Amino acid sequence: MSGAPDRTAAGGADLSHASHWVFDLDNTLYPSNTPVMSQVDRRMTQFVARLLALPEDEAYQVQKHYWRTYGTTLNGLMANHDVDQKAFLDFVHDIDHAVLDPDHTLAERIRALPGTRLVYTNGSRRHAEKTLDRLGLAGLFDDIFDVEAAGFTPKPHREGFDRFTARFDVPAQQSVFFEDSVRNLKTAHEMGFTTVLVRAKEGPRDEESAAPGEHPEHVHYAVDCLSTFLGDVRVKGRE
Repeated sequence: MSGAPDRTAAGGADLSHASHWVFDLDNTLYPSNTPVMSQVDRRMTQFVARLLALPEDEAYQVQKHYWRTYGTTLNGLMANHDVDQKAFLDFVHDIDHAVLDPDHTLAERIRALPGTRLVYTNGSRRHAEKTLDRLGLAGLFDDIFDVEAAGFTPKPHREGFDRFTARFDVPAQQSVFFEDSVRNLKTAHEMGFTTVLVRAKEGPRDEESAAPGEHPEHVHYAVDCLSTFLGDVRVKGRE
């Protein structure tokens, strides 16, 4: 985009143009090797198996096909089956959030960001609230925009992004979008957001995560540690 920031995380990124800070939740506000989404993934397989009367190995394949094709497993189920969306979200997010530890440094650095701070997640609001509480980040965000608020149209679909920006009057050109998903950041980039990729940790990762060292073309900044990045950035009033 015109006037795009330098594609580097070294030396403190200049984000002094930003008035809005948009954060994905899972694998972004905590490291990807924290066993949260692995629990959710297992619960999704179980839900699909019960809904479609499939053995779990087959249900897993259906789940991943829907995720790749429709953006989320739930979106695929909605397109192809009669499913209670809220029942799905309640079931898959019924996990042990105690695996998350408070991150006081990250909390201080998010609190220091000037302007509007928002969470935009493909998960449920209840899951987001529990996660933020465990991380010690509760109360630091102006609001949470979950998949239900998006009309069950998940990222990376533009329709969900448009509902998000309209709900909070988010000016993309003056906003920064933090994500672990390269495909979700592609939509954000196309809309004019400054994009920050939080790379996956070493180890198994899904197809939308980026390997350590990877820096896709539609990403302005690719970082291995969100907290370190936020500690170094130049922001309005702190240039």
